[in-house]
Amino acid sequence: QVQLVESGGGLVQPGGSLRLSCTASGIRFSAYTLRWYRQAPGKQRELVAAISSGGTTNHADSVKGRFTISRDNAKNTVYLQMYSLKPEDTAVYYCNADHPFVSGFNYWGQGTQVTVSS
Repeated sequence: QVQLVESGGGLVQPGGSLRLSCTASGIRFSAYTLRWYRQAPGKQRELVAAISSGGTTNHADSVKGRFTISRDNAKNTVYLQMYSLKPEDTAVYYCNADHPFVSGFNYWGQGTQVTVSS
């Protein structure tokens, strides 16, 4: 059974920082492309950052320079380090694991709430 479990969300003041974690089980973690998405109330889910199995990263323009995605294959965990948080970063953050070569091997976590407010 595949599980992705996010943690690390919470309430933080503008300018603050958080680190989200997503730990996977039931998959060959190192083979997967990992992504963080977010969905704010009334908005579509958007891609925040991605990291390939080889470690290549991409970040959305809205978070470049503030957020960093990383992975630890030994711990089956992907991270999203977030600095200089803004109210517009408020959303539910989801991790996603996607096998780059096998269609249908795509899994989601349950989400973790991040609220940026004073």
